[in-house]
Amino acid sequence: MNKKLIIQTATDIINEIIKDTEYQLIDIEYVKEGPFMYLRIYIDKDGGINIDDCSMISNAFNKKIDTMDFIDEQYYLEVSSPGIDRPFKKESDFIDNINNEVEIKLYKNVNGTKFIIGTLLEKAEETVTVQVGKEKVIIELKNISKINKAVEFF
Repeated sequence: MNKKLIIQTATDIINEIIKDTEYQLIDIEYVKEGPFMYLRIYIDKDGGINIDDCSMISNAFNKKIDTMDFIDEQYYLEVSSPGIDRPFKKESDFIDNINNEVEIKLYKNVNGTKFIIGTLLEKAEETVTVQVGKEKVIIELKNISKINKAVEFF
């Protein structure tokens, strides 16, 4: 089974498991690191998740896939929180972070830099607007390699 189909099948299984619960699926990735394959499932809920949440989802997932054989190679399953600095992937990630400080990594320079920290003001169909100091900067989505909520350490 190819990578895209593995991710789609895992997504379908997780969505079935978390249907009518407070959990939400954030992302799934199937990646090779060194000689090993990893199926990583990122979940969240209001107030955050803990190890018991991850264990419950992992056990439910394993129970479902025991009857299937959709990955024909050895892999490691990891279920976790996406982390506080997770990249924005969905429209709701952008909307939920309007007026929050964000970090943006770019493919091409904007105003002489490939890294911008500013307040997310707006998400349009093909752009985001960020307040950087006193300047409003409009960035095309296709130029963004990664955008996430800025993490402040005190």
